[in-house]
Amino acid sequence: MSEISRYPDGSAFYLKTKLSEFLGISINKISVGNGSNELLELVARVFAGAGDDIIYSEHGFAVYPISTQAVGARSIEVPAKNWGHDLSAMLAAITSNTKIIYLANPNNPTGTLFLKSEWEAFISQVPKEVVVVLDEAYIEYVDHDEYANGVDYMEHYPNLLVSRTFSKAYGLASLRVGYMLGCEEITNYINMMRMPFNVNSFSQIAAVAALEDGFFVEKSVSENKKGMAILVSKFKELGLEYIPSYGNFICVAFPEHKISVEEINKKFLEQGVILRPVANYNMPQHLRVSIGSEQEIKHFLEVLVRLKPLYD
Repeated sequence: MSEISRYPDGSAFYLKTKLSEFLGISINKISVGNGSNELLELVARVFAGAGDDIIYSEHGFAVYPISTQAVGARSIEVPAKNWGHDLSAMLAAITSNTKIIYLANPNNPTGTLFLKSEWEAFISQVPKEVVVVLDEAYIEYVDHDEYANGVDYMEHYPNLLVSRTFSKAYGLASLRVGYMLGCEEITNYINMMRMPFNVNSFSQIAAVAALEDGFFVEKSVSENKKGMAILVSKFKELGLEYIPSYGNFICVAFPEHKISVEEINKKFLEQGVILRPVANYNMPQHLRVSIGSEQEIKHFLEVLVRLKPLYD
């Protein structure tokens, strides 16, 4: 607080040093951003423009098409497979015009996961001049032996960028701090393009502290797992279809027998429950439910049961 009149450290030295120690990679392979969103957008600005193609999956994170449009590139949206990435189809979509491929694992908003065998078959066939962005915003929540941790593949694939955030399991969403990992050449390009002082002093200090607080992350993941089990159990009991999720959210489908999903969402809002409509993700029947606190989950389920006559 005594230095609030001063600008933040533009290089985020202490945060990148802590990340370097935490991940076991060189500090020169790290970029930090105002949330991972900024870094995902920067990749498009650095590597694509008019006449170029950017590939992403149907039901993929909205930042991917937004970033593509912002730089004047062409969107190549590959149809999803079981609500998740069809990596074989995405590989087949690559042309000489392809500059970037965005992937999220787990995916937002569907929560789906692709496994190590699928990932390795994919990344090994991507041309080296195509930048692959692996968005791992929800990696801390994944509990699967066959998960492909992006950091493990960086040395072998210099065209790979791995994006992560402090907004989820670390609980720092309002402070907007994320980071991206990649080879030094690509990291240098991104750092040259980013705005100065893009991560404020409080965010940098909080992120360093968060990396030192493993207990909080473990508790966050544990509470998320318990909350997810409660929601899944209730959805099954009520006969509601849902997409199995590896994130800190779950998408549940509401049949429109008597009322539209839009109206159902309004009913939830009237009862103090904020859900995420995902019709803009080509998922008009679904609402995305974040895993909240025990009290929040209890309130959501009470409202869900109360509204049952509208969707049953």
